[in-house]
Amino acid sequence: MHDEHDGAEAVSPEVNRIGRAVMDAAFAVHRELGPGLLESVYEQCLALELRRLRVRVERQIAVPVTFREERIDAGFRLDLLVERQVVVEVKSIDALASIHTAQLLTYLRFSQVRLGYLINFNSVRLKDGFRRLVL
Repeated sequence: MHDEHDGAEAVSPEVNRIGRAVMDAAFAVHRELGPGLLESVYEQCLALELRRLRVRVERQIAVPVTFREERIDAGFRLDLLVERQVVVEVKSIDALASIHTAQLLTYLRFSQVRLGYLINFNSVRLKDGFRRLVL
């Protein structure tokens, strides 16, 4: 089950605090850079902004898939893992689609993290490119 917007009560106050830091950092990056750049640029700048806020962030974290009790390195990579408790998937595309939500839900499931953000920086208003998912 996931809750796209209202999952605040479904995760701990600490995880929500980390989520707010992600949102604040994303808005700061978008305010400065605007839309139209590559995903890799936004990912790197978002990581820098989170570190500036003294939030621990890891980039391009490999996530194995477990199938019938076998570990398979299938090439899944989380764009950002924040404080080991929030997954951030960065996009710079025309519009988010249901497949992007499915991708983030899969990353949450296999990484055993409950809160994730799908952020499309290629939006004129960043709030229109935000999805918050709770597993």
